[in-house]
Amino acid sequence: MTTIGVEEEYLLLDQVTGLPVPHAPKVRAAAGLGRLVADQEVQYELLQAQVEVATPVCATLEEVGGHLLRLRHAVGVAAEEFGCRIAACGTPPLRHGRPVAVTDQARYRAMVAQAPQLVAEQLVNGMHVHVAVPSREAGVQVLNRIRAWLPTLTAMAANSPLWDGHDTGFASWRTVIFSRWPVSGMPPSFQDVADYDRRVRRLLDAGMIADTGQLYWQARLSPRYPTVEVRCPDVQLGADEAVMLAGIIRALVDTALAETTAGAPAIECAPELLQAAMWHAARHGLGDTLVDPGGTSQRAGDVLYELLRYVAPALDASGDTRQVTALVHRLLQNGTGADRQRAALAEGGLRAVTDLVGVQSTAP
Repeated sequence: MTTIGVEEEYLLLDQVTGLPVPHAPKVRAAAGLGRLVADQEVQYELLQAQVEVATPVCATLEEVGGHLLRLRHAVGVAAEEFGCRIAACGTPPLRHGRPVAVTDQARYRAMVAQAPQLVAEQLVNGMHVHVAVPSREAGVQVLNRIRAWLPTLTAMAANSPLWDGHDTGFASWRTVIFSRWPVSGMPPSFQDVADYDRRVRRLLDAGMIADTGQLYWQARLSPRYPTVEVRCPDVQLGADEAVMLAGIIRALVDTALAETTAGAPAIECAPELLQAAMWHAARHGLGDTLVDPGGTSQRAGDVLYELLRYVAPALDASGDTRQVTALVHRLLQNGTGADRQRAALAEGGLRAVTDLVGVQSTAP
């Protein structure tokens, strides 16, 4: 069975004001003192109001869910010691008028020098799914084949509608914020791994990126692990929603690997259409149409069912069909994280949003 791993980024919000607070060093240290968290499972992020967790390598979705619940609980308990709570949302409902302190590491200091305003507004939290691939060459072929589905994944995962105390009109404002870096957005198509490496080398040699960690494409070859890393989802309100996305992404990768082995051609996707489809997905989430891999605009629910049909053999092979299908149906019934944040805002204002996020982030 293909192995997977998940990384999640969380905000630290003050329990009273709901504002981001720079307590990540203390929370990370406190989380690491207990027996629930192993070394390097809780990591620093760019800003000190954020923490990142990383699961071990997992073979099953049950493992993924168990580790995410464990890590969310451990970080949540540590956060409470310092008067804050974790928020698994893509953007903060409220922000300070002044920037949050940057984590004191050389790489992050260099980013501030490169783009100070972008760093100041980088209070965004994503979910990264790593899926093992047999080789980097196979990984490039996977990237070419899954890119047409990235807007659909973005719409399903939309969980960042608010910014500076108001509704942005976007379901995933995080997607828009992240698209402003030099190398970001939809990954291009590559001929092979030599083409991938050559083009990355040109970016490095030209000084456009400092390291391969600044390849902020929505999917890429991991610079650290033998995996394809899908980066388009917002962090999810609930761990079970993260499990759903991990299952679908693994099935997409497995399907792409099978197609590569069979010699099936990859779908040709015009880059301008893919970019527009991603923007549209970030704007509307599942509340409007989506552009399917064939370039046709359809109702969002129909595209989700098309995705489930496409990956059905891979879901069957991993034993994930029942769980993933049930979670997708629930998503269509209850809405995305963005939908639920907006409902809370309409019902009880910003306090209701921060309460929703606080409860859902650590709910079993």
